[in-house]
Amino acid sequence: MEYEPDAAGLESYILCADCGTVISSANGAGLCVGCLRNSVDITEGIPKEAVINFCRGCERFLSPPTTWVACQPESRELMAICLKKIAKPLLKVRLIDASFIWTEPHSRRIKLKVTIQKEVLAHTVLQQTFVLTLTVQTGQCPQCTRLAAKNTWKASVQVRQKVTHKRTFLFLEQLILKHNAHKDTTSINEKRDGLDFFYTERNMAIKMVEFLAGVVPVRVKGSEQLISQDTHSGTANYKFTYSVEIVPVCKDDLVAIPKSLARSWGNISPLTICSRVGNSMHLLDPVTLQQTDVTAPVYWRQPFDPLASVSDLTEFIVLDIEPVGVQRGKYVLADAQITRAHGSGHRADDDGMGDDGIYTVRTHLGAILQPGDTVLGYDLTHTNFNSEAFEAIEPERIPHVILVKKTYPNRRKKAKARNWKLRSIAKEAEEGIESAGTGRGAVGRRGGVDQKNVERDYELFLRDLEEDKEMRAAVNLYKADAEVEDEDDGDVNMGASAPGSGMRGGKRRAGATKAAAAVMDVEEEDGDEEEEEDFPEIELDELLDGFEEMGIDDEGGAAEPTHSHVA
Repeated sequence: MEYEPDAAGLESYILCADCGTVISSANGAGLCVGCLRNSVDITEGIPKEAVINFCRGCERFLSPPTTWVACQPESRELMAICLKKIAKPLLKVRLIDASFIWTEPHSRRIKLKVTIQKEVLAHTVLQQTFVLTLTVQTGQCPQCTRLAAKNTWKASVQVRQKVTHKRTFLFLEQLILKHNAHKDTTSINEKRDGLDFFYTERNMAIKMVEFLAGVVPVRVKGSEQLISQDTHSGTANYKFTYSVEIVPVCKDDLVAIPKSLARSWGNISPLTICSRVGNSMHLLDPVTLQQTDVTAPVYWRQPFDPLASVSDLTEFIVLDIEPVGVQRGKYVLADAQITRAHGSGHRADDDGMGDDGIYTVRTHLGAILQPGDTVLGYDLTHTNFNSEAFEAIEPERIPHVILVKKTYPNRRKKAKARNWKLRSIAKEAEEGIESAGTGRGAVGRRGGVDQKNVERDYELFLRDLEEDKEMRAAVNLYKADAEVEDEDDGDVNMGASAPGSGMRGGKRRAGATKAAAAVMDVEEEDGDEEEEEDFPEIELDELLDGFEEMGIDDEGGAAEPTHSHVA
């Protein structure tokens, strides 16, 4: 109780009416604190016991009326949910303090020590402490109920790309894993041209669509289907589907731009290569180093298909190279003399280049090519394309060969194991959530995809990561450890981190590496040739230890996507 002195500033005393204890005369009740508490209970009407709901599936607590919140033990969020149970009675008193009392975790009890104050008489404020006991009642939230009943999804995102390979989705899988963008999915199914993501709420699907639009150029179309409708309450139940189409142009593709577009895009040459794909396409003229960025809205107004992809590349040997001095970013313009590599399909000498089969070309790779190197390029000497844009290009502006990137055939023949590995999404409808940590990926396992082509695309994807540092920086690489052979399909399973993710592409056995070489139609030799000295080895400081870093921020949410480029 609080007392005030009299007008003269001197405090007088009286005896308690019940027990005779000396108290201040300013006490309007005429009772001491103990006797006043015996006669007045300010906690009357406040429940001392309550029930709190907990979902065993997603481990969230119910925050009335309908919100389910993930809370750590003895956290501020859990404290707020507990106090909501006595929110109305607390409006009549003043809450001073609340703290948790330790209980056995398996007791299913949460106890709070609550201190309140209330003015019971004039100039008399009483403070009292009581214990609030909450019984944890386990059950299922609506999302987990639908999931357990196989009535799993309310919204879906269908991601498609009309190309003949899986390189884009292999890289997109790594971006999704790094930013934890798949954490809300109930299942992920592979289709022939892409992936389907399923969600229990519409806003989760919209969040995935926004993530995809931030990392790749896409076109989105939405549709909805009426499931049920209540005419009395005016409510309806819908299922939502979002169709996301990725542009069919990929990194290192050869592109012929219609002349009208080329003029509007800075008068760039109609014949270009795609140097990078992020949330926009970056097209490069290898003859002049002129570049242009093509955003998704601009592309879809007048779309075009690539003339050739990486499966059409031919190996050439660099005989001589001389930079011409023009430089733009990491590209340096140079004149190179090249010839077809052994086994790359030497054609008849009727292409106007002489009997020696030597080509003189201008390339943007002057900073990395040296005499004796092997380089991949598009051989256009006897190639016919079913493209009006290509046919409209003047013949004198079409080079005989367009070089794309350097390759390392001698190192590939050594069949050396990689010292790094990748994670893989393992949520598939047939496997279910319980067995999601088996290491099977969502890409390359369903939809009738030819397995040999999938292995080829995956090997090309791993090579792109090795050879492109910028591309490698956009994904998480992990240190390789002891591998376990998957008996079902012969893959190397690198273990699993948590439900919904596994590992693959790590340290391979020699036989697996040779099998990959066979898929790539690379001849295995004894390895007499010397390895390339500038082979892009991945340093240990670029690799993560196990699963310590999953691309999740401190609050447990997904990190913001970066504008990374896609294979």
